[in-house]
Amino acid sequence: MAEVEMTVELGASAEQVWQLVGDFDGLPHWHPAVASSRVSQEGGRTVRRLGLHGGGTIIEALEHHDEAGRRYSYSILDAPLPVANYRSELSVEEQGGERCRVRWSSRFEPDGVPEPEAVETIRGIYKAGLDALTGRFGG
Repeated sequence: MAEVEMTVELGASAEQVWQLVGDFDGLPHWHPAVASSRVSQEGGRTVRRLGLHGGGTIIEALEHHDEAGRRYSYSILDAPLPVANYRSELSVEEQGGERCRVRWSSRFEPDGVPEPEAVETIRGIYKAGLDALTGRFGG
């Protein structure tokens, strides 16, 4: 099982950042690769369909959402990514004053490619999103 974890410290309160990233349907508002998101209820759970810039769709299921703890976890149901059994968590933690830390982590099995390639793909997705947050809130 492969693992990826990336963090970034931002110059904003955890509450301010969580208002943006804590919305399971809100990725198009902060991740540069995501053009659209559509949330629906399927089989008793919340599912989002992410439309990507340049084409492609990622379908993910919300596994757990903790508003008070400022974290949620999700799994990928279908995606044009070289991963299987993907489970991820996104969280925002107060660091004091007007600072917070965003943590994005996952566990998955490489699918059709060597593990280092699958890890690099996921790291690239996280980096793009975390860089966008740094651009918006400062580091």
